[in-house]
Amino acid sequence: MDAPVTMVEFLDPECESCRAAFPVIKELLDEYPDELRLVVRYFPLHGNSVLAAQATEAAGEQGKYAEMQAILFERQPEWGEKQDSQEDLFIEYAGELGLDVGKFTAALDNPDYREKVNRDRADGIALGVTGTPTFFVNGQWITQPSYDALKSAIDQALE
Repeated sequence: MDAPVTMVEFLDPECESCRAAFPVIKELLDEYPDELRLVVRYFPLHGNSVLAAQATEAAGEQGKYAEMQAILFERQPEWGEKQDSQEDLFIEYAGELGLDVGKFTAALDNPDYREKVNRDRADGIALGVTGTPTFFVNGQWITQPSYDALKSAIDQALE
């Protein structure tokens, strides 16, 4: 998507603050459908974060990236903060989303997704990211990421 404003979000699918920010980001994307492009970068900090990121990417292979991201945030209390792998639950979510579960399960093991997560995390560290969610609007770090602060940064970038 070619948009004049790019918002980069470093997120962790298992982060409660990212879960809280999810509806705010969705609202901003709805408000600025042609002006705002969201780039998600992963910054895993919890036990099942990498697997959840891989599940999101695997769902994306079947056109359900946003839907998997949404279900992971909506149902985070079911799987978050667990020490054991939540792969079976993520496969169940894939079925609920109507994905081909065999293809999804195979895609979960795609090493490219783990490499992407590792690359995103390394890029975040290089930028000084220490927690999630962390937002940049057209390269500007938004240090207090509220709806108002993000909207203001978007509006300034559009001027």
